[in-house]
Amino acid sequence: MMVAVLCVAARTTAAAAASDSPEAGARGAYLAAAAGCETCHTDRERGGAAYAGGRMMATEYGTITTPNITPDRATGIGRWTDQDFTRSMRWGIAPDDTHYVPVFPFPAYNRLTEADLTAIRTYLYSLAPVSRPDLKSTAGPGLLPRAKNAVAIALSPAPGPWLPDPNHDAVWNRGAYLVVTIGRCGECHTPRDWLGRPDPHRLLAGSPGDGRSKKAPNITPDRSAGIGNWSENDIVEVLTTGHTPDFDEVGGSMAEIVKNTARLSDTDRRAIAVYLESIPALPGPISR
Repeated sequence: MMVAVLCVAARTTAAAAASDSPEAGARGAYLAAAAGCETCHTDRERGGAAYAGGRMMATEYGTITTPNITPDRATGIGRWTDQDFTRSMRWGIAPDDTHYVPVFPFPAYNRLTEADLTAIRTYLYSLAPVSRPDLKSTAGPGLLPRAKNAVAIALSPAPGPWLPDPNHDAVWNRGAYLVVTIGRCGECHTPRDWLGRPDPHRLLAGSPGDGRSKKAPNITPDRSAGIGNWSENDIVEVLTTGHTPDFDEVGGSMAEIVKNTARLSDTDRRAIAVYLESIPALPGPISR
């Protein structure tokens, strides 16, 4: 029994050391930058500190003030346990057991690997604490959207950490993982039903902007409606600079997304391109 206890203790200590390693922190910084965590959780208009919250975002749930995610113990996440962080990121449940609305994209982060989730946590906990006692949520009740969201979450699968598809190679799997998790491409480019659930049969086929989600283009390889005429290099270029092959550039919320994807390595951007070129070509977007 004592040997078993010592072995468990050794594994726990080793895991803690690995999660606190400089390599884990650097990886967490890379993932947080690519996911746009700083973009949402920094009040740039008022000169706010990075990750200290305060950005006001107009949503269907009301105007939401993004929270402080620095490790300040009073106004940030400094008192959170590892379990608190995991429940928040994977399931959208706050330490006080209240539920986040999916403006915070926890359905996508549900698929993060344990290693990547740990790396992001390690990075955020390494930041300088910033006190923000002034932060107050300005969100209205949004009762109908919240009720629909609660039903949608209850009816939606949450499969947990990503597992590679053995039918595809490492590059494809990396691209698929980034699209589903850090990139969250389906949040905008996959249409939704009346409850707000992504339509699994219309993956990345675009949203018509019919009130269920914002208008977004088709990014499947359909040659008429999607990006089937784009080369792998064209996709990489859009993710790097925002410049499209027809000498235009992306705008709106996608311009902000490109600031994030530009922080990915060329290898990761190319993996995304490989994945996008492989998915089924679908017409659309289709209004319902």
